[in-house]
Amino acid sequence: MVVGGFTNTVDTVVIGAGPGGYVAAIRAAQLGKKVTIIEKSEMGGVCLNVGCIPSKALIHAGSEFQKTQRPSDIGIEYGKSKLNMAKVQQWKNEQVVSTLTKGVEMLLKKNKVTIVKGEANFVSRNTVHVTPPDVDSGNMGESYQFQEAIIATGSRPIELKAFPFGENILDSTGVLALEELPKSLTFIGGGYIGMELAMAFASMGSQVTVIEGTDRVLNGFDADLVKPVLKEAERLGMKIITNAKATSSKEVDDGVELTYSVEGKEETVTSEKLAVMVGRKPNTDNISLELTGITTDDKGLIPVNEAMQTSVPHIYAIGDIVSGPALAHKASYEGKVAAEHLAGKKGSANDYLAIPTVAYTTPEIATVGLTESDCKEQGIEYNKATFMFAGNGRAITMEQTEGFIRLISDKENNTILGGQIVGPDASELIGQVALAIENLLTAEDVVLTIHNHPSLSEALMDTNEVLLGQGIHQ
Repeated sequence: MVVGGFTNTVDTVVIGAGPGGYVAAIRAAQLGKKVTIIEKSEMGGVCLNVGCIPSKALIHAGSEFQKTQRPSDIGIEYGKSKLNMAKVQQWKNEQVVSTLTKGVEMLLKKNKVTIVKGEANFVSRNTVHVTPPDVDSGNMGESYQFQEAIIATGSRPIELKAFPFGENILDSTGVLALEELPKSLTFIGGGYIGMELAMAFASMGSQVTVIEGTDRVLNGFDADLVKPVLKEAERLGMKIITNAKATSSKEVDDGVELTYSVEGKEETVTSEKLAVMVGRKPNTDNISLELTGITTDDKGLIPVNEAMQTSVPHIYAIGDIVSGPALAHKASYEGKVAAEHLAGKKGSANDYLAIPTVAYTTPEIATVGLTESDCKEQGIEYNKATFMFAGNGRAITMEQTEGFIRLISDKENNTILGGQIVGPDASELIGQVALAIENLLTAEDVVLTIHNHPSLSEALMDTNEVLLGQGIHQ
């Protein structure tokens, strides 16, 4: 860290311009604060540049390509199609990522948030120093004295000692940037990030292998939700190896040879590229946090209260660097809570009842609130209802009938407690379930709400009818 240069005085400093940081900055500015946001890379952070958005762009490209690769039953005959990975990347970068990052910068400027490019480090509990990208030219950077700060530095991929990142061993950022489609690609880790990207590349034509250490991929979701995904993975020719421990790798003529063990027996798989997707590490070790007196737990996370305040009350922390799922929408929510609290808005608290989690696989999986096993563990008496997409008119017209919706309600009063979806547009439908949970809606409330026909959302109404013993379409 290089310290020097002019010291500025501001109300609020936000460190990190990802989905947590930029939302926090804008909300604080709306509430009258003079805000400076500091970002060492691009506006939008990991999510918009090398995470959520670009991964969904490649998933979409793979899905569109797959439509041309299978026989059609609806009278459309495709000619021979090819996928140009360089053009896919150009579209992803120029028309998707760039559009959104420029949009974030525009929104910050519109709300009179000062944008500073560079790497922030705390100097004290009330000052950060920003080292600019061009520090080698003699620019010593500037310091910012603040009344409040919000730390929103996000996370980075975990690197394993046995698999150091390089040209052929990639993290998620490296996989998303591939200019040529690998003929073969092996993923270490079958969580939602690993499976999303594995299916995207399999859809685009790569021969994909997934090595997973537990007994199944997508282990955070109920097993029956994962079954339709495994069916599609098999159709795509993916090879999924579970209960497998990756031990070592070496460079070979064809790319990378990975050695793994299953039940004590060593096996190898060779692929052009190896992708390591074993989790993420919070970025709390590179901002001189110790100079504030704030400490982290054994995972590197910063403890906070319900207002997102750290042990130093005027410094807040949000997103991947605090406990809870590392999700962009969680970070945005927490950013608003922190901004409103530091601006003196009463009642600002991190008090959501449920937060959706989505795997953008094929088909998509989404879940929110309590599951059946959660209810059993907590001793909650519940009702459960399931509705298959095969009974939904819109799903049939879309040729996407695989999957189902499951809802959990309180047995006593029919209040919606949770929902799980696997099937078409699960990522869109789960928001309606989250809305019901957050507003303490009952199954009757949903059934009495007229849903347009034909629509996938009708299946949610149908599932609530089943909860009430009034199922019409099942």
